[in-house]
Amino acid sequence: MNKNKAFLLALPAIGAAFLAVLSQLTISIGPVPITLQTFAVSLIATIFKPREAVLSVFIYLLLGAIGLPVFAGGSGGFQALFGPSAGYLWFYLLFAFVTSSLTHKDSPFYMIFIANVLGDALVFVGGILGLHFLGGLDFSKSVAVGLTPFILPDLLKMVVITIISIPIFKSLKFHPYFSEK
Repeated sequence: MNKNKAFLLALPAIGAAFLAVLSQLTISIGPVPITLQTFAVSLIATIFKPREAVLSVFIYLLLGAIGLPVFAGGSGGFQALFGPSAGYLWFYLLFAFVTSSLTHKDSPFYMIFIANVLGDALVFVGGILGLHFLGGLDFSKSVAVGLTPFILPDLLKMVVITIISIPIFKSLKFHPYFSEK
């Protein structure tokens, strides 16, 4: 196996591990905690190509589904993928795909930010739908619980991702994987 193929196989696993670690950093504010999951998905989606970004999130979801404590607050298990916060988890796949498809090493600052805000907005759509249909909350309560408290923290996360991604791309510009994006 050549080095490039091994790198392509390892990258999603590294992304999933990064996501699992940052998911443990939480601030409980109600049924849905503020976590660094979105930060991790955002960084993975900004830096990785779509295939590796989506695979990273898929591996993370798979690890959680088999019971490993990788979800927010050390939770895991198949039931987490069908509980009230499941919409957030499933829509991380869309976040990874959309943001990764819209960003690359030469993306301008504003495009990286817009791509991440768009991906994050998709996660909120999934989260609100999950709280409404799986959590039994009415729609306005789902928005109040699943969106409103997270708008400013997530915008801050997207700004930080945008700021740090530019130097990350510059430092990786000579690596074959990143020079082809």
